[in-house]
Amino acid sequence: MQDPNADTEWNDILRKKGILPPKETPKEDEEEEQQVMQQSVVKTYEDMTLEELKENEDEFSEEDEMAIEMYRQKRLAEWKANQIKNVFGEVVEMSGQDYVKEVNKAGPGIWVVLHLYKQGIPLCTLINQHLTELARKFPQTKFLKSISTTCIPNYPDKNLPTVFVYFEGEMKAQFIGPLVFGGMNLKVDELEWRLSESGAVKTDLEENPRKQIQDQLLTSIRCSAPAKNHSDESDSDD
Repeated sequence: MQDPNADTEWNDILRKKGILPPKETPKEDEEEEQQVMQQSVVKTYEDMTLEELKENEDEFSEEDEMAIEMYRQKRLAEWKANQIKNVFGEVVEMSGQDYVKEVNKAGPGIWVVLHLYKQGIPLCTLINQHLTELARKFPQTKFLKSISTTCIPNYPDKNLPTVFVYFEGEMKAQFIGPLVFGGMNLKVDELEWRLSESGAVKTDLEENPRKQIQDQLLTSIRCSAPAKNHSDESDSDD
């Protein structure tokens, strides 16, 4: 008797006419085909971003869930590693030799604030204190400090303190000399506002704190100005 599963031309004709049932697929071939399909599915999802995986989550079958969860966890771990890598949180002392590595090669998307200072200058000490506080508040920004002549040979003391702001190695702002900072009355939130204007930090301050102080001074001056009385006005008219 002829084997209906035999791979012959006659059997193919009979299958096309519906006389013979479709050719049975060997179990090994079925398993191999399933593996290929699973690999293709995993490969497709592997190329997706976390957002794309979330968007397609409703379409995942039970067989896909383990593979998808594995890749989601992997991508999440990579994202957390990048976040940790880009967290600074302190003001780091830098030498001139470290300039290229710390500033020019700080990395994509990294803002750098560099303070040039000297020991014994009170305003430099004050700014270093403020920057230490701001570094904790804005850990995604890289805060550096360097003795001026160590970083730039023969840098004049009259230009101190100096703050440079960089983004991806390119200078975006510079604050040079004591007058720019307003002297020893400089408050930390005023410095924060200055840095936010350059883009180095994302402040939650709604307006320039210096403006509030100026408004208060103007108000106090107006209040203390002597008011003219009516007798003086009449005398002047006469």
